[in-house]
Amino acid sequence: MQVEFRCARSRKKQNAYILTTKCSQSEELLSEEASSNKADLLYFILHFATVSAQQEDRNWEKQWCIADEQTPDDILQIALSWACGPGGADCTMIEPNKSCYLPNTVRDHASYAFNSYWQKYKKHAGSCYFNAAAMVTDLNPSRNSCNFEVVP
Repeated sequence: MQVEFRCARSRKKQNAYILTTKCSQSEELLSEEASSNKADLLYFILHFATVSAQQEDRNWEKQWCIADEQTPDDILQIALSWACGPGGADCTMIEPNKSCYLPNTVRDHASYAFNSYWQKYKKHAGSCYFNAAAMVTDLNPSRNSCNFEVVP
């Protein structure tokens, strides 16, 4: 859609040009509709680029989402609580007496929960971000009897 602003004119104020408009209500509606269409197009482009980048990465099927080593425990705890609650990650294996409970640290539990969430939702635009508390790795974080899931 092309919007023409015939009602616009500019004036100079303190070394900057200011666009002033005196538009009719229908012209303002056209402007809002064009902005909405641009936002929809931008969302589509960003979503397509993300999905395309994941599909082009040969190692994408063998990647895990883990807690970033530089993230403080209090921030990890907030993200862990979200992942295991509203986020929908399967956190049963980090409960007491389960195979991923030990080591019993916020960082280790967060890594397991972040990975569970990401493996579940990565093909549906889920991210390994967790407010900058997580990162993707090509190194399998599984240890002993604690297996970190990887979904192709």
